[in-house]
Amino acid sequence: MKIKRIWAASFSPTGGTKHIVSLLAEEMGKCLALPVHKISFTLPDERKKNYTFTEEDLLILGTPVYAGRIPNKILPDVDQSFEGKRTPAVAVSVFGNRNYDDGLMELALLLESHGFHVAAAAAAAARHAFSDDIGAGRPDQQDEEELRAFARQAAEKIKELSGKEKIVGGKKAAGGIGCGPEDSSEQPPASCGVSALKIAGHNPVGPYYTPLRADGKPAKFLKAKPVTDADRCIQCGTCASVCPMGSIRRDDCLAVEGICIKCQACIRACPAQAKYFTDEDFLSHKEMLKNNYTRRAENAFFL
Repeated sequence: MKIKRIWAASFSPTGGTKHIVSLLAEEMGKCLALPVHKISFTLPDERKKNYTFTEEDLLILGTPVYAGRIPNKILPDVDQSFEGKRTPAVAVSVFGNRNYDDGLMELALLLESHGFHVAAAAAAAARHAFSDDIGAGRPDQQDEEELRAFARQAAEKIKELSGKEKIVGGKKAAGGIGCGPEDSSEQPPASCGVSALKIAGHNPVGPYYTPLRADGKPAKFLKAKPVTDADRCIQCGTCASVCPMGSIRRDDCLAVEGICIKCQACIRACPAQAKYFTDEDFLSHKEMLKNNYTRRAENAFFL
């Protein structure tokens, strides 16, 4: 079956994942001479939509890595919103210069459990959402050259597979994320799938990473939320419009009433710089990251 469309889908509160997924999709689009369609599932209303793809589609799906895995509050949406029918896919995990841990493995397994055939996967470093000092300037020119080279290799592989072999999806294993052929008489191409790609990480995936304080003790900031400087806030509503959890009231931007996933979207988008964190454990964890993870983390590609 010939692929006719490329879809670039991302959850990207601060724009890093969207940029990387778009770069990969556009480069693959050039190689395959195919149009690229973009899907955002960042905001609550966007995650109400469901998508089904066929053998004629190629899905490039990316999420950031939070605590070493797919963000836990977004995982159910990814699990419910994307269905493939023997659809080739590229899994992309974007991490903030620390480590992608099991994030890429989890995403690849999730895609395979919903009828997608993972032909390639990438873990790409980006500026950390918590601080401009962690992964500063990433992705930079070197990163983008590496990403484009990966995209060209992935495009050639998918072109060859779409011409020679039937792409077979998977089904969800009982009890959680897993992968297996829909029909035991049809096996996926030997060069594709989580096992063949040798994606780094644990299968089944491990627990979320425990964040640490600067003193090495566990940092407990699960319930931390940004505070707002009332004197600086201009009630423009920007923070409410970018919150991926819909937790900031549009009629009163001072109030953060719902779940906060610490994505920093509101802080980075605020034109008055009125939002910030004061939670001691959160700030200590941020300091730990700055002390230990300003070195250049390497991208990882699996083909």
